[in-house]
Amino acid sequence: MASHIVGYPRMGPKRELKFALESFWDGKTTAEDLKKVSADLRSDIWKQMSAAGIKYIPSNTFAYYDQVLDTTAMLGAVPPRYGWNSGEIGFDVYFSMARGNASVPAMEMTKWFDTNYHYIVPELGPEVKFSYASHKAVNEYKEAKALGVETVPVLVGPVSYLLLSKLAKGVDKSFDLLSLLPKILPIYKEVIEELKGAGATWIQFDEPLFVIDLEGHKLQAFSGAYDELESTLSGLNVLVETYFADVPAEAFKTLTSLKGVAAFGFDLIRGTKTIDLIKSSFPKDKYLFAGVVDGRNIWANDLAASLITLQSLEGVVGKDKLVVSTSCSLLHTAVDLVNETKLDAEIKSWLAFAAQKVVEVDALAKALAGQTNQSFFSANAEALSSRRSSPRVTNQSVQKAAAALKGSDHRRATEVSARLDAQQKKLNLPILPTTTIGSFPQTVELRRVRREYKAKKISEEDYVKAIKEEIKKVVDLQEDLDIDVLVHGEPERNDMVEYFGEQLSGFAFTANGWVQSYGSRCVKPPIIYGDVSRPKPMTVFWSSTAQSMTKRPMKGMLTGPVTILNWSFVRNDQPRHETCYQIALAIKDEVEDLEKGGIGVIQIDEAALREGLPLRKAEHSFYLDWAVHSFRITNCGVQDSTQVHTHMCYSHFNDIIHSIIDMDADVITIENSRSDEKLLSVFREGVKYGAGIGPGVYDIHSPRIPSADEIADRINKMLAVLEQNILWVNPDCGLKTRKYTEVKPALKNMVDAAKLIRSQLASTK
Repeated sequence: MASHIVGYPRMGPKRELKFALESFWDGKTTAEDLKKVSADLRSDIWKQMSAAGIKYIPSNTFAYYDQVLDTTAMLGAVPPRYGWNSGEIGFDVYFSMARGNASVPAMEMTKWFDTNYHYIVPELGPEVKFSYASHKAVNEYKEAKALGVETVPVLVGPVSYLLLSKLAKGVDKSFDLLSLLPKILPIYKEVIEELKGAGATWIQFDEPLFVIDLEGHKLQAFSGAYDELESTLSGLNVLVETYFADVPAEAFKTLTSLKGVAAFGFDLIRGTKTIDLIKSSFPKDKYLFAGVVDGRNIWANDLAASLITLQSLEGVVGKDKLVVSTSCSLLHTAVDLVNETKLDAEIKSWLAFAAQKVVEVDALAKALAGQTNQSFFSANAEALSSRRSSPRVTNQSVQKAAAALKGSDHRRATEVSARLDAQQKKLNLPILPTTTIGSFPQTVELRRVRREYKAKKISEEDYVKAIKEEIKKVVDLQEDLDIDVLVHGEPERNDMVEYFGEQLSGFAFTANGWVQSYGSRCVKPPIIYGDVSRPKPMTVFWSSTAQSMTKRPMKGMLTGPVTILNWSFVRNDQPRHETCYQIALAIKDEVEDLEKGGIGVIQIDEAALREGLPLRKAEHSFYLDWAVHSFRITNCGVQDSTQVHTHMCYSHFNDIIHSIIDMDADVITIENSRSDEKLLSVFREGVKYGAGIGPGVYDIHSPRIPSADEIADRINKMLAVLEQNILWVNPDCGLKTRKYTEVKPALKNMVDAAKLIRSQLASTK
């Protein structure tokens, strides 16, 4: 019985690629150094999968930034502003598209479906001249072959690529991106021919757009594309892979009828309803790649249950046509549990990271072939039993408090307009008040202090002293810049979710459980294994300390319950919304303690609320109801004069704007600049927003420093659709990933722009 892995983490078990990328970007190492690190990581991954017995091993899933940007490079779809005309695309152009450079901004970045991974959005239109400009897919296949490993080259499918793209600036909105298929398919044919010439026998097209609600003409585009590719694909076994949700019935019919395709892959973890379609209408003589090992969570597979599922599918497609697979790429999980030497032994037994999931896939394939590893299966059953019966998982008082939430919508008693009046009397802010989103640069020295404190190399007294000095530096800088509402810079936090999880019950933490979010940015998601509560205040000391250093308003900084949920590895033994309500109650306690501690502005970030939106429209309403309700729970008990902010970033918000309004925050700051100010279009179309709002005026994920005139121009665009008395001026997101040499001039320009517009508005009165 055969086995398959959809994709694998790229960063390395100890974030080797992250450090290599950042060293290269800083000019400390060469392109050859970066290529060497990445080649070593690829070699290790391929050899590991080969040694584990995996038959269908992926290649071309190793991206320096993301797989969609790799496809943009392959197709030569480089926006003109980057100055590329022809030839193989190198690192300079590739990373300029991803990160911007001193003279031009980066391309838009957004979330990859409903994950915390991001991709760079292609900018396309009728004028784009496509050409075969990156041979990475072929080169990586040859590289693996030279190591003695036969792989399945993976390409983002042509239709999904176009549907994940956006119209380039200036392109008429009526232009249909799918009309570009005839222009990109010849390049796909060139790639396929080169792969065949190099000896490839299988190729994988990732077409994840099959799982969303698609109109008929979009489904027809898939059929047309593969009709066109059929002759070129002759002689290859072609796998079309889907993931993250059920495939709708009409899409399933289109998918399984594609010409030239031998195999179809399905996510049977988040797409369990697809099993019924497989049993009723899967085509004869085709391969079924059954994704029964979860690629998005870290819980050990229920091997016995998965085997039953596989056996039922074997009866449908036949033993020789069933392939055991992961539900999606393992990119979304941590790399290897073997590196977790300090993790609680019982909890560790409940887990499986990417390396362990590879072993699970192989064990299931062998068991299906009658070669069951009894000791492995027995240990798995014992771990699952331990988790079900462990007393550390359940807290009856927490369960009772969450159950008591039913029957109330937990809204603040007063309308937002009256609250804003009460807050203005207290805060006395100018029009177009300036603020930042929370974090300030995390310097090498700051990271050293946190690291040494965690390792018990410095005392708590020395640690507190160092953090207070850092807060004072950040406060003084903001006052020098004349920012109106300050933040303390979050120097005590390495990661916004991890920081809170470390102080909440029901969470566990890893030492090396890193997961790529975008580029070199990695996060270490907490593991929610049990009921959640807050044993004691988490941020009150630091926020109160910061407030004592200034007479200006100081924001208390919290992460919201939906974001903590969506950026964690969440327990799978109860519904996600029940866990979210538990987190909301814990954050509510913290909000009320901050207010008692003298903090008059409290920001509860919900950066990931849109990210968790289900991929199917029929499921949107239920999710948004409990997600928005969870946010309201956190702040329903504060006074009218306490101003509640929230923050969202790097997702498409226009389709959920009414739910954002329903959150009933006093002020929302929201990413705007990198997405070409798409957010503003919803207000141009007549949506009325009465609370405070701060669409980001510059992109913090690029090293580029915007001028004051550029920021002023953005503010004026906002004032064309938003009232001046509700508009705030702020960056897109937190500043932790930037350097002070970038932050200081950018913030100075931001404040100067706000003051310029204020004076212009005053002169017109």
